[in-house]
Amino acid sequence: MDNVIDIVNKIQDVFSTIGVGGNDSLDLPQIITVGSQSAGKSSVLENIVQRDFLPRGSGIVTRRPLVLQLVTLPSSSNEEDYGEFLHVPNKRFYDFTEVRQEIEQDTARIAGSNKGISRQPIHLKIYSKKVLNLTMVDLPGLTKIPIGDQPADIEKQIRSLVLDYISKPNSVILAVSPANTDIANSDSLKLARKVDPAGKRTIGVITKLDLMDAGTNALDILTGRAFPLKLGFIGLVNRSQQDILTNKPMKEAIKTEEEFFQKHAAYKGIATRCGSTYLAKQLNSILVAHIREKLPDMRSKLSAMIGQTQHELAQYGDPAFIGSAHKGSLVLKMLTMFSTQFTASIDGTSPEISTKELSGGARIYFIFNNIFGHALDAIIPCSNITNDDIRTAIRNSTGPRCSLFVPELAFDLLVRPQIRLLEAPSLRCVDMAFQELSKICHTCGTKELLRFPKLHSKLIDVVSDLLHERLSPTSTYVKSLIDLECAYINTNHPDFPGATGAMHELEKSRNKSRHKKQNENLKMNGINNPTMTTDTIRRTERSSSITSTTSTTAGSHIPLPGTSPSKDSFLNYFFGGASRTDRPVLGPNERHQQQQNTFTNNMDGELESHFGNNFTLESGEDLFAQSSDKEDMEVELIRTLIISYFNIVRKTIQDLVPKAIMHLLVNFTRESVQNRLVSELYREDLFNDLLLEDSAIAAERTRCKAMLDMYRKAFVIISESL
Repeated sequence: MDNVIDIVNKIQDVFSTIGVGGNDSLDLPQIITVGSQSAGKSSVLENIVQRDFLPRGSGIVTRRPLVLQLVTLPSSSNEEDYGEFLHVPNKRFYDFTEVRQEIEQDTARIAGSNKGISRQPIHLKIYSKKVLNLTMVDLPGLTKIPIGDQPADIEKQIRSLVLDYISKPNSVILAVSPANTDIANSDSLKLARKVDPAGKRTIGVITKLDLMDAGTNALDILTGRAFPLKLGFIGLVNRSQQDILTNKPMKEAIKTEEEFFQKHAAYKGIATRCGSTYLAKQLNSILVAHIREKLPDMRSKLSAMIGQTQHELAQYGDPAFIGSAHKGSLVLKMLTMFSTQFTASIDGTSPEISTKELSGGARIYFIFNNIFGHALDAIIPCSNITNDDIRTAIRNSTGPRCSLFVPELAFDLLVRPQIRLLEAPSLRCVDMAFQELSKICHTCGTKELLRFPKLHSKLIDVVSDLLHERLSPTSTYVKSLIDLECAYINTNHPDFPGATGAMHELEKSRNKSRHKKQNENLKMNGINNPTMTTDTIRRTERSSSITSTTSTTAGSHIPLPGTSPSKDSFLNYFFGGASRTDRPVLGPNERHQQQQNTFTNNMDGELESHFGNNFTLESGEDLFAQSSDKEDMEVELIRTLIISYFNIVRKTIQDLVPKAIMHLLVNFTRESVQNRLVSELYREDLFNDLLLEDSAIAAERTRCKAMLDMYRKAFVIISESL
């Protein structure tokens, strides 16, 4: 029957040995002792063990959890009682004074000497013929006020530690309360009720019954009438301080306790259900029954933990590849695994795809579609060119001649710098794709690969070198795409409107704005009929057209609304600026003679008055102070053509740059990574250096293997016991 307790003890020992608390991973059934300071917890444990082995003193004495495992020695055994500490292997303590000293020394070593507490438990196993199989945990006593050099939050620390232990569903709470204080103020019962409100796994212990005031007793509490608990209350009489100082034998103390209950008028009716001996038997029965109740759940949990541990152990490597004869196979396996994971991350077929953020190939797509696309769309063509810049380019491209048409050279001159604006974001796109591939490279690696830090580092170095090799050709090619666009301005592109199309759009835009302005002027003059206004404008336009066509014979020039006749000068007359109606009607000879005389007499004066005071080209502000309608139209036309052609090139670059990056950088690296890794690292002289295993990983694998073995063993034992 007690074999199940022994099973739990073995599981707990192994878990503690490999650095994992059994009660944390499997929630092992055990009895948790809870009580305030000086409630008599230590005396209860010593009465059960029938040995004086726990530290004593004023203030807080128990400063670390003490996992106490009691093991019954066979009655036929001649061996004396002894204790064993998990942190002192292969040593038996037959003198229990040394046990007390070892507890004190190890507590000071871990928790310090300032009366602080530690969560790291002390594991003590006591073998004796006088004890029943039990697993108990003694926790620090609950306190209210820090004393001496205790931490200011000592109460909070202890309460948190106690709650962590008693909150586990498989734990049995041993709530110790002194009889000489009101049960309603019991801290242990208060905490127990917090985590076990139904009282199904709490057993109450009332100590110091002999110290109650005369005429009072705790019978109502012990019988469950005052504070009902499913497991009931058990009364104890602790050894007095005088008994401890005089080293009163434990056997005599237990006998004195039994006599007290048998002779006490209030307790003699329940004397068989009081005392340390009854408590030990009751705890043993409760723990065994509790373990048996929890065994099916423990087996199910162990089965799940075995599966998880097997999966974790498999990630540290296949045991078939262990040994010097398999080093080449292991290296080749690691190279293939790394390249496969790198390729899968790019393709989006990795089983470890993140659901929290974009990664791998998805981020490269995001760079192409969002970042690069938005960067190109943010470029505003001609934003850095003023109308004067365009006008200057037009005039410079015509030289000393007057252009009849818009010069194409000015368009070529102005559009190339705009195309160059696409170069910076294109090269930045290459860099971002390179950085993302480098990030993918650094994130590749399984637990099995991390066993070999040098191999993992070499893998990253080789792939990084390959990426750097491909970065330069990719950047050069992307730059050449911009150079190609600048090398030949294809005005025959099917999407390019050309001068005729652009002129037509400009004319439509100007007519629309002119009609709008005339409508506003007519409204201001009191004409409110839009239909009439439109007809009037059309008639005016037709009249102006007819007049300008027939003006060679007769008629007067009708100026457009809002314009005034330009002031004539000799230069206007010479360059055809004067109207024919302003010229005198003369015969050919007279007209020629008069013109010659006029030209001869007025040339000097006119030129002198025009250029005499401002004969300089340094003041550029006057060069375009007065621009003609023709020049304004040409400027607007050139700007429209530049924007149209830039949009065509932008679409082309937005399409070609991602293709170039995918072909020259991403796909090339993806397809050649395994060949590069094999050619660089699969060499016999490197095997020993590459397969140096990380000590921490090796220890973790060993721990994982030990856990798996223990889980399997515990599973078999539990299955057999069921």
